[in-house]
Amino acid sequence: MKQPERQIDFTLLFILFCLFLISIVAVYSGSGQYQTDDPFYYMKRQIIWYIIGVAVMIGVATFDYELLERLSAPFYLSGVFLLVLVHFFGTFKNGSQRWLNLGVIELQPSEFMKVFLTIFLAAILNKYGVQRLSFKQSIPITFKLIMFTIIPFALILVQPDLGSALVIGAVFFTLLIVSGISMKMISLFSASAISLISFLVYLHNHYFEVFSKIIKPHQLDRIYGWLMADEFASSYGYQLTQALLGIGSGQLLGKGIQQGQQVQSGRIPEVHTDFIFSVIGEEFGFIGASLLIILYFLLMYRIVKIAQNSNSVYGMYICIGTVGLLSFQIFQNIAMTIGLMPITGLALPFVSYGGSALLTNMMALGLVLSVNIRTKKYMFD
Repeated sequence: MKQPERQIDFTLLFILFCLFLISIVAVYSGSGQYQTDDPFYYMKRQIIWYIIGVAVMIGVATFDYELLERLSAPFYLSGVFLLVLVHFFGTFKNGSQRWLNLGVIELQPSEFMKVFLTIFLAAILNKYGVQRLSFKQSIPITFKLIMFTIIPFALILVQPDLGSALVIGAVFFTLLIVSGISMKMISLFSASAISLISFLVYLHNHYFEVFSKIIKPHQLDRIYGWLMADEFASSYGYQLTQALLGIGSGQLLGKGIQQGQQVQSGRIPEVHTDFIFSVIGEEFGFIGASLLIILYFLLMYRIVKIAQNSNSVYGMYICIGTVGLLSFQIFQNIAMTIGLMPITGLALPFVSYGGSALLTNMMALGLVLSVNIRTKKYMFD
């Protein structure tokens, strides 16, 4: 005899609704610096994207996620194919070639590749279960995971889109540490990653000509602007310096909607997209920023609980992959805004203005809801 678990996680949906409210207010206020005939232009478009996103989320949630295991390889291959198309036929703007122009909309395949990779790596790990493997047994599966991750990672990195490439890496590493792969293998991989970073620092300090062939000039400029923001306040560190001034001036309660001096004066570029946390920090203060971070913590907590309750190993891996996908973007976006990480073009999930990123995150939540809906609780579990 079994008792069905609650079919829909209303707590998760309520958190999403709160993020929606924060998003439309922040987008409306942040877009005030742009002189348009309609002051609600960006806010209305964000609402439309949310409506489409919710429809996508519901559609994905009603689909049996276990069927995706057989479809994960075609999805992965289609994502790689779209990334190749971007390389040859993509639209070039703002120094990057990341978009496919479909006439009505511009599609950013790197966003959808994040979800495709999650379900594909989850399908690979599902074949091995969750039992702890030996170091020798872990070698082929780790090699397989790296091989399938490095292909989209490299294609996205050359666009160039370092932020999305790092998200791909975050999904891979999150699934790696919760899998049954030997801890020695995970430690070896982590040590190799740290050694690579140390080697790049060594090249920068002693063989800069070699280093400059690996790291693009604009990427190096961002690193300088991050580590020495005050010294490069008028160039590489301008965006970060202005964002810090805005967030700091917000103090406890903030200055109010459309009252932020840094935000409304246009001193912070892309404030309604990548730097939307600056809007929240300056105009809603420490209280507003803390509320947003708490909502994100609750969102991650609910996804982890769904993963723990899942009767399916594949469902568990999908949920944990989604945690890695979302949590890295949240951390990176907020951290780059307050100077803890270099600036990358990552949107703040469910808050920043934009279509492709929002649809991707909605798809990921739809998968989590699909796992939750099909989870059964047995009386004698």
